[in-house]
Amino acid sequence: MKTTRQPARWRSRTLAAAGAILLGASLLTANAASAQNDPREGLEPGYFDAGVAASGIEVLASLPRVAPFDAPPGNFGFVNSDLAFTGDHAIVGNFNGFQVYDVSDRSAPQLRTQVVCPGGQGDVSVYGNLLFMSVEETRGRIDCGTQGAPGQANPERFRGVRIFDISDLDNPVQIGGVQTCRGSHTHTIVTDPSDPANIYIYNSGTSSIRSAAELAGCSNGGPTSANPTQWRIDVIQVPLAAPETASIVNQPRIFADPVTGAVNGLQNGPTQPLHPSGGPYGPNPNTNTCHDITAYPEIGLAAGACQGNGILLDISDPANPVRLDAVADVNYSYWHSATFNNDGTKVIFTDEWGGGTSARCRVTDAPEWGADALFDIVDGPDGKTLEFRSYYKLPAVQTSQENCVAHNGSIVPVPGRDIMVQAWYQGGVSVIDFTDTANPVEIAYLDRGPINSPNPSGLNLGGYWSTYWFNGSVLGSEIARGFDSLAFTPTGMLSANEIAAAAEVQLDEFNAQLQSRIVHPPSFAVARSFVDQAERGGTLSGKALTEVRKHVDQAEHLVGTGANSRAIQAQLDNAARKSGLPADSALVQALQALAAAHS
Repeated sequence: MKTTRQPARWRSRTLAAAGAILLGASLLTANAASAQNDPREGLEPGYFDAGVAASGIEVLASLPRVAPFDAPPGNFGFVNSDLAFTGDHAIVGNFNGFQVYDVSDRSAPQLRTQVVCPGGQGDVSVYGNLLFMSVEETRGRIDCGTQGAPGQANPERFRGVRIFDISDLDNPVQIGGVQTCRGSHTHTIVTDPSDPANIYIYNSGTSSIRSAAELAGCSNGGPTSANPTQWRIDVIQVPLAAPETASIVNQPRIFADPVTGAVNGLQNGPTQPLHPSGGPYGPNPNTNTCHDITAYPEIGLAAGACQGNGILLDISDPANPVRLDAVADVNYSYWHSATFNNDGTKVIFTDEWGGGTSARCRVTDAPEWGADALFDIVDGPDGKTLEFRSYYKLPAVQTSQENCVAHNGSIVPVPGRDIMVQAWYQGGVSVIDFTDTANPVEIAYLDRGPINSPNPSGLNLGGYWSTYWFNGSVLGSEIARGFDSLAFTPTGMLSANEIAAAAEVQLDEFNAQLQSRIVHPPSFAVARSFVDQAERGGTLSGKALTEVRKHVDQAEHLVGTGANSRAIQAQLDNAARKSGLPADSALVQALQALAAAHS
């Protein structure tokens, strides 16, 4: 879908005013009070034997890291990072390379392949037989060697996006890579519906700038220098017929001031004094790159979490993204990641206050710090804009021994609802319903006690880096403990029918930063999901509820017996009629679609 391109602009808006200080204090009190009886509090510490509290989620399997990817917690050379999925396989990035797990049996995943290729941060994504990996550290080498690349302007050094051929998952082969001035912290695959011959990668480099002697075109100059390396992203074009020839085709100035042309047109200084607990990760924004960008090509939009700002981009021309809107928040330290809902009408931004290595879910931490910010995407007089609706933060108070802050998650494709499963490092997993962006609600969770190794009384780095829904369950990359397979269990907040309907969505591959529209084919699980939602919402009850369920059950029975379509349709039509709901209700429309599917 093509969208109308709007002029780049910057509307100076902060989400929290002076009154928010009082609001934050009241929310903090309420949050602390509500969490007093939360089972997640007071869990026994441990490494692989920590206490566990869960509601609506269960652990199916937990596989520890093994050599050459195992190391004591806190060793950043071997940290598990992001996830990508292809077929029946999960690819787990790591600062030391990547690992491939066979997840065809979610209750017994198996490690299949390990590829040692150091360089951090090791974020991965897949497209067909290609795997891309982010590399930002100076130890990264072109040849994936483990000896590092010491010295200045080392010709063997690699910092950028690696490209692997994974057509043989037992033997991935590096076929190329694109060097960049600031390496690659994260990257995003962007497809172009009108250009099947190429894909694009939006590269976000957040590390130090290379010298021109090491890589031509890099510049440490300030914003008024000829072509400063900062205040831009890299757009890499990957010809699918010859991916080894991938190259940078644009470095758009998406932060520029549209009036003055200044490349550093967004946040570039503190908006308020650092909080005493803030340290170097306090609200001191400097928007000179994006940490992460999530693309939704089918609607022509991307959401960028860009250090001091959340931004909305027009990507109808993927090689030339244009900023539509930008927002800021004095409570936010580091805009980190973004997730759209399936309709593309909402976006959740996260704030990684503390850089992922600090405790930011303590009773003394305000609920706006290190939280989610929920926005609606609305049509304004000048185009699409971001309208703030609310914050969401993990409701259970965590200890000073647990690094905890909002981190990576994905949409769970439950029909009729906007649900996200999200990692919170050692805060565990939180699942939220954000159908009403002004009132997000936690509907499931899983948490472990603090990691107590190697320092029994200190903070040992660990927890979930990413938790993503893929083809029927949740899979998680645990920084220190390894790789987890998780499953939802039915509760009053998420029914068995809704879980089954979500599981009917089967994808060939999945990258959390490349969203695509999910369409639910008509099914009995989908129809029953809407029945459950109508009951939960109070619009269907008593005799009408009983009658609807009876007719749906009878229709499914008739399908199993091979009955003629008219009999099946009659039962479904009766279910719609007996519901008493209007014709445009989600339940009636689901029943009618199911009837049409059996015509």
